[in-house]
Amino acid sequence: MPRMKIANGTWILVGDGRRAMVLRNDGLAEAPNLHCIASRETTNPPTREQGSDAPGRAYASVGSMRSSVEETDWHEQEERRFAASLAADLNAAAHDGRYDHLIVVAPPRILAELRQDLSGEAKARLRAEIDKDLTRHTIADIETILLAAG
Repeated sequence: MPRMKIANGTWILVGDGRRAMVLRNDGLAEAPNLHCIASRETTNPPTREQGSDAPGRAYASVGSMRSSVEETDWHEQEERRFAASLAADLNAAAHDGRYDHLIVVAPPRILAELRQDLSGEAKARLRAEIDKDLTRHTIADIETILLAAG
């Protein structure tokens, strides 16, 4: 199985809904040397700790129909906001020409959010999407996993 090649200068976003690192390959394509150039973390407690209201009720204006209204998932909304802010940063960096190649490593739901929010300029630089959560791995482990992802 061929190994992934990561061109020199490639940016790798490793993130989930709460943490993110932007790594840059300062090594060779076949032997990457990743360095963290930016990191970010947000506090995002579970929804049960963020919301205090019970689900709402909707009443029909005519008749006796009632239904419950689904409770807002504050935790998921914050993850979406976090992914949107990451995409905005990547869009600005692509527009400024700070990277030529991009690899995104994130869980599937966050990948979908990022894909939706990336500009055409950033998408044109996208070389790979890997649906894994590697935010708790060391940079050395990330290098190994990326090379094996081929």
